[in-house]
Amino acid sequence: MSALQELEQIALRYAEQAVMLDRQGKKELAIEAYQKAIENLVKIARINPSSELNRIYLQRADAYRNRVAVLKSSLMSPATAEDLGEGKTAFEDMILKEPPKVTWDDIVGLEDAKKAVKEAIVYPSLRPDLFPLGWPRGILLFGPPGCGKTLLAAAVANEIKAKFIPVDAASIMSKWLGEAEQNVARLFNVARREARFSCVIIFIDELDSLMGVRRFEVGGETRVRNQFLKEMDGIIDKKNPVHVYVIGATNKPWDLDQAFIRRFQKRIYVPPPNYNQRLETFKLYTKFLKLASDVDLAELARLTEGFSGSDIMDVCQSVQLKVNSEIFEKNVDYSKAEPRAIAMRDFLEVLGKRKPSIPKESITQYEVWFNEFKAL
Repeated sequence: MSALQELEQIALRYAEQAVMLDRQGKKELAIEAYQKAIENLVKIARINPSSELNRIYLQRADAYRNRVAVLKSSLMSPATAEDLGEGKTAFEDMILKEPPKVTWDDIVGLEDAKKAVKEAIVYPSLRPDLFPLGWPRGILLFGPPGCGKTLLAAAVANEIKAKFIPVDAASIMSKWLGEAEQNVARLFNVARREARFSCVIIFIDELDSLMGVRRFEVGGETRVRNQFLKEMDGIIDKKNPVHVYVIGATNKPWDLDQAFIRRFQKRIYVPPPNYNQRLETFKLYTKFLKLASDVDLAELARLTEGFSGSDIMDVCQSVQLKVNSEIFEKNVDYSKAEPRAIAMRDFLEVLGKRKPSIPKESITQYEVWFNEFKAL
């Protein structure tokens, strides 16, 4: 066992002891145990400052500090399981009441990705009887930030009116120490229960932060990965065709655990927009803006090579802010004033202050990984 794993085990023991004493109303002893757990969590973060899990460990330490402050006040009765953040409805609360209001038309381009997602999720959901061999339950969307991975997941959820459960590392890992793998089990239990009435999509953003392999690891990360593998094997079982889908999104597919990659039967590259897609994106985001006659969207599409769809939206938003700000900066009645038409010079000025967020070398890296692991 490494030093980090040993520290985690020590922190785990103190945390479990503190929670138990807390429930029993033994406040002084609980405070002492919480403080020892805090000391070890902070020590873990200091020993391995580059770990992406440091934020989570420090969040746990802060949660314990807050609990210590409450106990020291001696104004509260002994904490219940719900007070300690164990409420079984935690993931139920994360289910969106309505599917995201995103349609395929809101996503410019990405036709290959749309087709793959429809084949994997939409068609089996509509006619499961046509798929006696089963269908994919794990879909991996990877590519540069801001290129439409989240939109794809939202659009498919809307298409099949699925229950949508957005998940990130914090919602799994930043509960009470030692419960991360239990949180994974709770998540899938909630999903399976909801799947009796409708399809369920578990959307895991920044998947690499949960399922990535790191140089330095503590036991909790490995246990969480193993629990995810177990749960995903459960929903892939052809003899039990439950309509629970896991869509994972990542900007760093090369960091993922190999065993976890195999659980995603569909691995779909979501690339940055090409020229035609950038042009259509500019049309989409400027259709509600008042443009001057000199605005050349084709030229703007040419100038924005390497920009993601999100970058282009930010450009259009910045131009809107620039022109509208003129009303408020003038000594006029802004409640009645109308902004001038947006001119080409406004776009060029904004673009002069921005750089593309996707370097060419990273695109090559994505393409190399796709050629090795693609599964459309």
